[in-house]
Amino acid sequence: MKRKLSIVLFVILFPICNSIGQNKTETNSQNVSRKIDSQLTLEIGGIKQVIEIKTDDSNKPILLFLAGGPGGSMMNNARSFTSILKNNFTIVQWDQRDAGKTLKLNQSPVQPTVELMGADTYEVVCFLIKELNQEKIYLLGSSWGNVLGFYMVKNHPELLHAYFAVNPVISQLASEQELLQILKTTLKDNPDASQELAKINIPFTNDKDLFYLRKWLFYKEGQKMALSNNFKTIFSQWSKTWWPVWQEVMNIDLPKTLKKVDCPVYFFVGKNDIQTSTKITEAYFKELEAPKKDLFLFENSGHQIHQDEPEKFQKTIIKILESKF
Repeated sequence: MKRKLSIVLFVILFPICNSIGQNKTETNSQNVSRKIDSQLTLEIGGIKQVIEIKTDDSNKPILLFLAGGPGGSMMNNARSFTSILKNNFTIVQWDQRDAGKTLKLNQSPVQPTVELMGADTYEVVCFLIKELNQEKIYLLGSSWGNVLGFYMVKNHPELLHAYFAVNPVISQLASEQELLQILKTTLKDNPDASQELAKINIPFTNDKDLFYLRKWLFYKEGQKMALSNNFKTIFSQWSKTWWPVWQEVMNIDLPKTLKKVDCPVYFFVGKNDIQTSTKITEAYFKELEAPKKDLFLFENSGHQIHQDEPEKFQKTIIKILESKF
């Protein structure tokens, strides 16, 4: 029976990745397998941040998940979409700054930005490579997590075996424009929706534009609580931290800024996803230059593939792993 380890570490990380890989062949031959079931508290980017490592063999390749949001966490329900993956990978979850267990420990002392959180991601990857004595990792981004994932793909591809882009942010301005038109069409017989959707400006002029868009998106997807005052309160709290970050996200346009990458990239898209446009992702996939690439369409999924089709999600990743690219 797997024994739960209660470990809390405070680690100050330095730019260690440049030295990783030296004498790696000799070191790997002496690796000792470990079972790990731990939540670690690291010092990342000047604050305490929480990662979770689960494996029955620490020599298995590392798969780090980058949660959506921003401000989201995948840690508490990870078992539902990693039960098969754990047979092939060392599974790592990370609660980013101002999210999940990291937020419970401490707030970010500065306003989060894409660049700051990209640097956080690099530090986490460096820690895992050093701690588990491996040369590279597999990286997976879900929704917003792809902002950080493609930061790594662009700036540190040498640290990645491959990147899994799940319902990715590609050209978010165009995606939000497409979403607005879909909602106006599908909700045209709802007077409240039509009135509020007509107020939305894209590019967004303030967070009310995003609020109305997400309110009616979630309503269309069956989340009736989107019409409640509670949802408005939750959004307002989220916006205090993340609205400036989302304005940065709205400027992301990978077809213009990232036309070629130096590591394998695999796109997972939900056929029914209208939050990050499947059509835009498919077009980017066709144009992107990469040493290896593929795109997998999930017929029964929307924006949360790992929740909508968890078995196919996991088996597709394992198939990629076993194909050796």
